[in-house]
Amino acid sequence: MSREKKTGPTCIVGIGASAGGLEALDRFFDVMPADSGMAFVVIQHLSPDYKSLMAELLAKHTRMAVHKASEGMEVAPNSVYIIPPRKTLRLFHGRLLLSDQDRDRGNINLPIDVFLASLAEDQGERSVGIILSGTGSDGARGIRALKEAGGMVIAQDAETARFDGMPKAAVATGLTDFVLPVEEMPERLIAFAQHPYVADPTRRSPLIVGEDNFSRIFALLREQTRVDFTFYKSSTVIRRIERRMNVNQIHHLPDYVELMTNRPSEVTALYRDLLIGVTSFFRDPQVWEELARTHLARILANRTSPEVRMWVAGCSTGEEAYTLAMLCRDWMEKNGEKLEVKIFATDVDRDAIARAGAGLYPESAGADLGARNVTKYFNRQGDKLQIIRAVREMVVFAQHNLITDPPFTSLDFISCRNLLIYLQPSLQLKAIEAFNFAVKPGGLLLLGTSETTGDLSHAFDALDSKHKIFQSKGRARHTLRGDMGRLGVGWRPGERPRRSGLAAAAAREEERVIDRILTTLAGQYVPPALVVNERLELLHVLGDTGDFLKLPSGQVRNDISRMVVEELSVPLATGLRKVFRTGEELRYTNIRVRGAASGGLLNLTIRPLAGRKGQEALVIIFLEAAEPRVTDTAERPADFDVDAATEQRIVDLEQELQFNRENLQATIEELETSNEELQATNEELLASNEELQSTNEELQSVNEELHTVNSQYQSKIMELIQLNNDFDHLLSSAHIATLFLDKKLRVRKYTSAASEVFRLIDSDIGRPFEHLNHRLLDIDLQAIIADVLAGSGPREVEAVDDAGNWYLMRVLPYVLGGDIVEGVVITLVSITRLAQTRRELMTTESRFFHLFDVLRQGVLYLDLDGRIADANAAARVFLSAEERGDGSLDFRNLEWLQQEPSGRISPLGEPIGADTLRTGQPVFDRPLGLRRPGHDDVQWFRVITEPLHEGGNDALSGVVVRFIPDANAAAASAGEGES
Repeated sequence: MSREKKTGPTCIVGIGASAGGLEALDRFFDVMPADSGMAFVVIQHLSPDYKSLMAELLAKHTRMAVHKASEGMEVAPNSVYIIPPRKTLRLFHGRLLLSDQDRDRGNINLPIDVFLASLAEDQGERSVGIILSGTGSDGARGIRALKEAGGMVIAQDAETARFDGMPKAAVATGLTDFVLPVEEMPERLIAFAQHPYVADPTRRSPLIVGEDNFSRIFALLREQTRVDFTFYKSSTVIRRIERRMNVNQIHHLPDYVELMTNRPSEVTALYRDLLIGVTSFFRDPQVWEELARTHLARILANRTSPEVRMWVAGCSTGEEAYTLAMLCRDWMEKNGEKLEVKIFATDVDRDAIARAGAGLYPESAGADLGARNVTKYFNRQGDKLQIIRAVREMVVFAQHNLITDPPFTSLDFISCRNLLIYLQPSLQLKAIEAFNFAVKPGGLLLLGTSETTGDLSHAFDALDSKHKIFQSKGRARHTLRGDMGRLGVGWRPGERPRRSGLAAAAAREEERVIDRILTTLAGQYVPPALVVNERLELLHVLGDTGDFLKLPSGQVRNDISRMVVEELSVPLATGLRKVFRTGEELRYTNIRVRGAASGGLLNLTIRPLAGRKGQEALVIIFLEAAEPRVTDTAERPADFDVDAATEQRIVDLEQELQFNRENLQATIEELETSNEELQATNEELLASNEELQSTNEELQSVNEELHTVNSQYQSKIMELIQLNNDFDHLLSSAHIATLFLDKKLRVRKYTSAASEVFRLIDSDIGRPFEHLNHRLLDIDLQAIIADVLAGSGPREVEAVDDAGNWYLMRVLPYVLGGDIVEGVVITLVSITRLAQTRRELMTTESRFFHLFDVLRQGVLYLDLDGRIADANAAARVFLSAEERGDGSLDFRNLEWLQQEPSGRISPLGEPIGADTLRTGQPVFDRPLGLRRPGHDDVQWFRVITEPLHEGGNDALSGVVVRFIPDANAAAASAGEGES
């Protein structure tokens, strides 16, 4: 395993592209080095009906190996992988897995989202997502998973993209680390891959040192965002800080603290990273299916009031809250009931709440919703989905801190999924206590798949342990008060959650001991006492308070002023307000209470409870029977004056009423102003909607035209592909070495035969010709090519290589459209056998001519007209051709006399060999006497004439005449004459 890790890519980059993406990819790989150690997986929207040429096209722009992804292919460094058409691609343990796309009508195929999500899960912090030119919003969901896993996200600058839909959708998520032109992305990628955070995970721990540095970071976050991350889970916080250090190329924590101090935008960026909300519609479908089928239906059917109240804590961008609202509406439609469902959706992130309130989501969200829900609950706004108004009005969004802000009350259902896992155990317990306080008995609590109710498990029944659905048993006694004051002064990096859990457990055990002591003492030594907070909520009871406490009819509210008997309501409400305001102890005596066991008179003491800084303010109320009156008025507390207290209470209530009226009036005026603005905005929106409708019709028309043009282009592309295939087959079958060079003499194309002569390999495409080594001997090929480019015209030469093979080499200009020369074409035709035959013929011819000239016999070659075509030296001597001066021989020009058999001398009437020319038959040993003009002697020869046949056929092409000097031929001639 370790060996694979070392030899694998430093990180895997998923590149999503659609329309206009090919141009962006070309520019990206033109700049990206081939030895970065990274691997690149290109996910593009491809037509299912055409073969993709992406691999061949990208191979021209990078020296990295380019592959078409196949099932089980292992991702290697310095390689590029292309998704095939009609397939969805995933990554699992560094290998590519293919599956068929679901092409059913209504289903949305989002291959970029699918791959990026699998990349994040498989590679974690070694994953990078890049979103390039394209339409739609594919990739917007995938980059959320990447950021949650600690990866990096880069989007193309929309101004440089041919189609800005996908880059804008990615930027709109607020999760992109960089928005850059394509040419600047490789530099950022290399810096990211070389940072110790990615390149060497073993060096991470030394990066994160110094408690003071973390305290400063948390202080900066709290100062700017009003959120305290001190008690968030240490591993999550460290991982997020390390990621931001990598993005900013900072190696030491003090330097990062300085950056945050000088750059407020970095504080915001870290805040966004810490609050990344990984959510979607119907996330974990099995959970929602079980909830809707059984538990949610029971809550809606068995409601005790017309209003059903629900709370989605940590709602992020609102998908889960709207999911819950849609399920409630489905139930109401199915059962024919109309309920008032109020869903409170809260999150500490103000921007996330703003996006959730808008109810506007990318079109890719439809993949989670399904076609039915998209049609039923959403309206299309361009390339986005808008939640319908009826569902939007069911949800109330608000910024809320689960730890520091008071919870909602009287809730039927609470959902808090995958939020507690980011908190330390102390905060987890505080959150569960808030849920226990907020939910009604019998109400539901839904947690994430990795979350539990922990130490408050006794307050909930687990209805479905697998799907984390719990039912409240009722409000449990608080076991954690003022947690934040007891959690310690600081947070230590690397602190294990187990240590925090042990400390919290020890604190709870201490509280149990104190509670047992108070319970034991309450019966004998401590008067009945009540512990109350500033919201007048009863938190703890000591002793028997049955004479003083009662439960009023109607909805149960934890308000001490309503729970005590009527005689104590006014003094308690007035006294508590005064004690919380002044912080001083207050005592009333001789309060008359009807039916009290003390005889009707009661002493009331309200005393503030001591606490640490940051703890909740609490008071304890003692209820004691009144003692006999003391005569010394200086030592006796003032008796409770009902009229004075009532009058003071009335004054307080009137002041509070006046304050509320003024606030209400101001609120009404603000609402009226807002209503007028909303009406104006609504009119503008109506006008904009009409314009958008008109624009949509125009776009539809343009889309149809583009579809037509695209079809034509596809047809042309098919023709070009066929022509290219035919051309390739022609070159390969002809066995002619052919090399194409462009105008700058760089290699454009070559045949397999040319690779043997010029020593070419696939990576030599685009390489200058002068860098190549060829096997041809004694030839200046560079000079020949330069002459052809200069306009000297085609050149043809014979060349031989180092193995003795001969070629007929032609160098021709590559001409386009008239006289435009765009390069050179070099062809080499093998003529090795022809050269060998030519040498053999030259040798044979040399030997023949030597023999021809040294023969003592005279030899003549006659053509079909009887003219002498050639004669050897002996024949020229015999016929005295030299005497003519021009060396020519022609029987018609020779004034010779021939000796006839009868002895008569007569002129030579017809060419010698005429009989053979007429009959085609040879004549052997014919005696012939020739007498030269001006001489008396006769020279006798024995003449042999033979026909010539060329080309292996019977056609006569000439006659060969041989003159053999023979003195005996005269006697033979005389004998023939006599006979």
